[in-house]
Amino acid sequence: MRPTTRFQILEYLRKNRTASGHELSRALSMTGANIRHHLAVLESNGLIESISHRQEGRGRPVKIYGLSRRVVGDGLEDLARAMLDVFVKSPTGEAPEAGLRSIAVHMASETSPVPERLLTRRLNQTVDWLNELHYQARWEAGVDGPHIILGQCPYSAIITDYPELCRMDEFLLEQRTGLPAEQTAKLQPSAKGYPFCTFKFSGKK
Repeated sequence: MRPTTRFQILEYLRKNRTASGHELSRALSMTGANIRHHLAVLESNGLIESISHRQEGRGRPVKIYGLSRRVVGDGLEDLARAMLDVFVKSPTGEAPEAGLRSIAVHMASETSPVPERLLTRRLNQTVDWLNELHYQARWEAGVDGPHIILGQCPYSAIITDYPELCRMDEFLLEQRTGLPAEQTAKLQPSAKGYPFCTFKFSGKK
């Protein structure tokens, strides 16, 4: 069976590392429009990414594509583990609050918005910020105060070995909302089977 066009594109990039749409069109004997369609699909699926631009002829610079970091792989997980071992873990195996809070303050302060007086606006800003960090967050009102629900754990690859990161999430939420946060559910299965975490807030500020 003849390999699909997208498989051929991925194999070409695996062997040659980079290519423009024109190069792929010529190498695979396909029209530019057809190649651009397949490149768009591969890019939307996170399999390739535009890594630079290059001048080809007199027109505008064209995109140069390569395999995405997700496909190629990286050492970020190993680096994260090493840094957490040094910075977060104490010799007794307990996570020092100061280290976790320092990480949270640093992360939260990088894009701190103008403080909002209304709690609902602060919660909306916090949810938007969390979603930029891939938490798939939302917030709901409750009789005991507002709750933020996290539909995804960005640290799922290492959370089993570093449950202290849940405490860091509490500090993150406190830093962004100005309210004490407490985790009330951890990787709880939803009705559809997807795990989620819930944090509730207490007090008014």
